[in-house]
Amino acid sequence: MDTPNTALRGQDTTAGGRLYMAFELGEKSWKLSLGDGQRAPSRHTVAAGDTTAVLTAIAHARARCHLGADAPVYSCYEAGRDGFWLHRWLTGQGIVNLVVDSASIEVNRRARRAKTDRLDSDRLLSMLMRYYAGERRLWAIARIPTPEQEDDRRLHRELERLRHERTAHTNRIRSLLVLHNLRVRYVGARLWTPWWARQRELLAPGLRAEIDRECERLALVRQQIRLLEVQQERQVRSGAHPGMTLLARLAGIGTGSAWTLVRELFGWRQFRNRREVAGCLGMTPTPYASGTSQVELGISKAGNKRCRWLMVELAWSWLRWQPGSQLSHWFNERFAGAGKRMRRIGIVALARRLAIALWRFLEHGEIPDGALLKPGALNIANT
Repeated sequence: MDTPNTALRGQDTTAGGRLYMAFELGEKSWKLSLGDGQRAPSRHTVAAGDTTAVLTAIAHARARCHLGADAPVYSCYEAGRDGFWLHRWLTGQGIVNLVVDSASIEVNRRARRAKTDRLDSDRLLSMLMRYYAGERRLWAIARIPTPEQEDDRRLHRELERLRHERTAHTNRIRSLLVLHNLRVRYVGARLWTPWWARQRELLAPGLRAEIDRECERLALVRQQIRLLEVQQERQVRSGAHPGMTLLARLAGIGTGSAWTLVRELFGWRQFRNRREVAGCLGMTPTPYASGTSQVELGISKAGNKRCRWLMVELAWSWLRWQPGSQLSHWFNERFAGAGKRMRRIGIVALARRLAIALWRFLEHGEIPDGALLKPGALNIANT
């Protein structure tokens, strides 16, 4: 993956002449800790999003540390709600910034530990200094997408939320009907309208009106879902991104799956080997070995959860639509005859292997062994 080098090669690692700054971002205010590694840190509280106050705090910290106006500034903050706009603004100001994975930050392991925003910002500042002193494996650094790459992820994420909302409305309508022993399997299907026209007069006015309002919201959500699905289908068919077209040509992988994999995983991340692919998905093992105790804790789940869930679904789909592939034969030989628990474990292993195979397919043009391509796919894959 596109992560910084794990070692400083020929670089000056002394702390002098630099200003370090750590952000603790909140909804209403930000806590800033600034220092040069030689004096106690100075702390400032600014209103959330007040970039002018941030520059003022930097100027005060430079003066306190007797640094010139051109002294380099290194900053960091945890990845979270504010996203990447702050990183882009800091970079535009000539500040070297890092966006840190929150889960990779070391914490005190005592049963009871003090935790405040001030302590958190001080700890981030200390770790930032250690990072630039040479401890490159201290934490995990997030790769920053371009504004265009970040915007490309909006469509399928909105579509995912709308589908959850559709399910919520459907379940709510069915639950209201069950209160009066009225059971319907499909809400909004072709048979729903005449059925509801017959049954709605049997219900109390308040309940009938509530269900009508739920149906209106459900119809709006379904309309928006159809619009986004059509837009997604058109973009894939237009060939705007060749990777989407290639993935969609494999039997068992649909338009939506190809879109999500490219926008979230393969379209803007660069992987050097199969381990990095699995690590980005959170499908790496987590052994626990201490003394004579050795336990396997399962997969790490530290990567992109959308793609991890999707790859598990695609693994089941792969077994159905690609029964002659080498991956399907491998799964059937090892897990098909086992119980349900072993099949659930095996499908995660298959999902990892399938993700690596798809990466090789996009990166090197290697079609998975025995995989079936939809008509017209071979010519595209060889281009």
